[in-house]
Amino acid sequence: MKKKQIKSIQIPPKELTADQLRWHCPEDLFDFKGTRDLKTKTGIIGQHRAIRSIKTGLEIKSPGYNIFVSGLTGTGRSTTVQEILKDLDRRKNLPDDKLYVNNFKDEDQPRLIRLPAGQGKELREDMGTLVELFRKHLPGIFESKKYKRRIQELTETYQNEERELFQTFEKTVSESGFTVVRIQMGNLTRPDLMPSIDGKPVPFDELENSAGEGKFDPDKLEELKKSYNRLKGDLDKILAKGRDIERRFRKEVEKSIREFGLPHIEEQIEDLRARYKSEAVNAYLNEIRDYTLDNIDIFLKKEEKTQPMALQIGMPAVTTDPFRVYMVNLVVDNSGRTKTPAIVETAPNYKNLFGAIEKVVDRQGNWVSDFMNIKAGSILRAEGGYLVINLLEAVSEPFVWQMLKRTLKYGQLEIENPEVFFLMGQTALKPEAVKLDLKVVLIGDKRHYLLLYNYDEDFKKIFKICADFNDRMDRNDRNILDYACFVKRITENENLPSFSPSGVAAVVEESVRMADRQDKLSSRFSDIADLVREASYWMNREKGKSVNREHIDKAVEERVYRRNLIEERIREYIRDGLIMIDTAGEKSAQINGLAIYDYGEFAFGKPAKITATVSLGKEGIINIEREAELSGKIHDKGIQILSGFLRNRFAQDKPLTLSASICFEQSYGGIDGDSASSTELYLLLSTLAQVPIRQFIAVTGSVNQQGEIQPIGGVNQKIEGFYDVCRLKRLTGKQGVIIPRQNVKDLQLRKDVVETVNRGRFHIWAVETVDEGIEILTGVKAGKRNRKGVWETGTLNYLVNERLKELATGIQKFYQTREKPDLQKGDRPSKEPRIPPPPRQPTRQGDEEGGND
Repeated sequence: MKKKQIKSIQIPPKELTADQLRWHCPEDLFDFKGTRDLKTKTGIIGQHRAIRSIKTGLEIKSPGYNIFVSGLTGTGRSTTVQEILKDLDRRKNLPDDKLYVNNFKDEDQPRLIRLPAGQGKELREDMGTLVELFRKHLPGIFESKKYKRRIQELTETYQNEERELFQTFEKTVSESGFTVVRIQMGNLTRPDLMPSIDGKPVPFDELENSAGEGKFDPDKLEELKKSYNRLKGDLDKILAKGRDIERRFRKEVEKSIREFGLPHIEEQIEDLRARYKSEAVNAYLNEIRDYTLDNIDIFLKKEEKTQPMALQIGMPAVTTDPFRVYMVNLVVDNSGRTKTPAIVETAPNYKNLFGAIEKVVDRQGNWVSDFMNIKAGSILRAEGGYLVINLLEAVSEPFVWQMLKRTLKYGQLEIENPEVFFLMGQTALKPEAVKLDLKVVLIGDKRHYLLLYNYDEDFKKIFKICADFNDRMDRNDRNILDYACFVKRITENENLPSFSPSGVAAVVEESVRMADRQDKLSSRFSDIADLVREASYWMNREKGKSVNREHIDKAVEERVYRRNLIEERIREYIRDGLIMIDTAGEKSAQINGLAIYDYGEFAFGKPAKITATVSLGKEGIINIEREAELSGKIHDKGIQILSGFLRNRFAQDKPLTLSASICFEQSYGGIDGDSASSTELYLLLSTLAQVPIRQFIAVTGSVNQQGEIQPIGGVNQKIEGFYDVCRLKRLTGKQGVIIPRQNVKDLQLRKDVVETVNRGRFHIWAVETVDEGIEILTGVKAGKRNRKGVWETGTLNYLVNERLKELATGIQKFYQTREKPDLQKGDRPSKEPRIPPPPRQPTRQGDEEGGND
């Protein structure tokens, strides 16, 4: 290719001044000598949207308006929620006490009783007193002469009736040659008939043996058997009448017990009915009355000391207390509460949230439970108020999320052990469900909220309010002064030294850097609080009087030092030449890109050598990272944009036919993002134009198909990463970085970088188009088309266009040579197989082949 004339230019005036690289907080904004002079200010800073959303959710009482608080860790989500709940007027409508009592009709289904706050404790005490009164007075009633005489009269009456019945029958039996005997059957005896021989009862077995031996008349034996069958039927009738007499006797005894005991029992219970005007309590007291009358014997027995029994040491044991059924299990006591509950559950496992039914060992070694073993969880304790839960902590516990959804969906809590999910080891106890009036505040992040909203049908029905916490807020005077008050609050609460205006200003400047925007402040106050604590530590080390800017800088420096081991290791590799990075001179087909390494707690920038090759072919632009399966989808998209740019700018009058490969050298991990797409485009253009690139300039920025440079993230870290490498290899005064114009407002560079730029030893350029950037990188004018659509001679775009023409013509000639069927005289036939011609190209603009990966 013949040598082409190149039109060189001076670097255009796109360079940024030092004042544009860092925002400085004016110290005269603060009218105090130290934060100790400030008034303590409470409240949440910079989260107006989230606060409004939370209050809306708390005030709407309809079902399903629970709240999901989303945001990054450290933005004050939990603190904000607790502050809002603290400031709410929660003195109205105190929640009820919740009690479980024995269900005398079905002991496996304990009854729930709800009473106004404080009355649950009173009912528990009153039931204890009631039992003591029963134990004290009932024995006297049923041991009185009048009661004993009544029972004696009933006993004699029914005994006489039973005696007469049996005497008549025994006379008939005796006349028939039989006698009535009692046969032992296990632990019981029953009456039966036996033949009477010589005045003695003889079993039929012996008579049959005697008849077989000729000692007893067989005819007489048959006659006795017939008589036995007749008399046995009469005996059964007599026994039935006897049982009827016994039932009537018992009923009369029960009637007598009610006649003598009911007035006293009813008198004691009536006092409780008058005190607790509750249908549930009234029904419970009726069951107490009937149970007491049916089981009066437990009050008549002498008191015996019962020892609990356990099979092994450490096992909970059950006692055989006959009065346990009268006890009251006060699971939620709100007697001392002056506000509705607001509970933050820090350990949301199944038992802590939903309660449990504890088990004890009975005398047979079996695990048993009753109503007194029911324990409340935080959901029941928070009923009538508010419950705050962390999402990740909840979903990491078995069965918690499933049970929480069910509880909120149906608005009631069923206390059961998690064993029910295993269908094994279950308890038969099923306490009455509790109707809930509860607001649940769930704290998580936006990603989890969207996952649940889109893939869990129940979630959107029970969490209808989402309160988004922003990790940034506007940088204005009011928020800056609020920052000073926040520093005051931390120092006051933790007994830390006072901060001077310069110290507060440095904190605000670091907040701007955390926010990645000069017009924003970070609202991740946990990180800011840590900075305040660490700066206070370094001030105390120096035995200063107040924290100033130097202490903040020291805290930031030490924080970076604790975390940047990997960054220093990479810089050592670059210094020693193990990672090949050029920071001086000019080279063809290679450029310095900028990448971000993010390890969560620490992110840093690093230059990356990117190379390219261009040759004759039709493969288009080959992304080597993609071919090696090291490229992410966004990076792949960026490579495709390069093809779109080339087609749009250079392939309107010819097909785009080339084979180009782009590679991140010495990259052994995954690559993603499009922040290197402009860098790759600069590299491709210079390679096509065969113009070298200045290696002392690094580039970052995204690009679109129109050649416009688009903003990227991590601009501060990227600039500082290249600066550190240049400083390590020696600053020449020429090095610098090209960034997108839109990222200028994101700059909050380190002070040493700003000072070096101010001295003219390092440079930062902001560009808006590919043409502006390529002129800085190559020193060659980009050039424009004239009215006829021809590129200005000697410009870089002209050189690229000419190179693409050569590639298109070259591949056309290559295929034409392959298509010739006849050989010229003297030529030798080729041993290679004939390659078919390429398919016919469409003539419509934009349909040309080539450029696509």
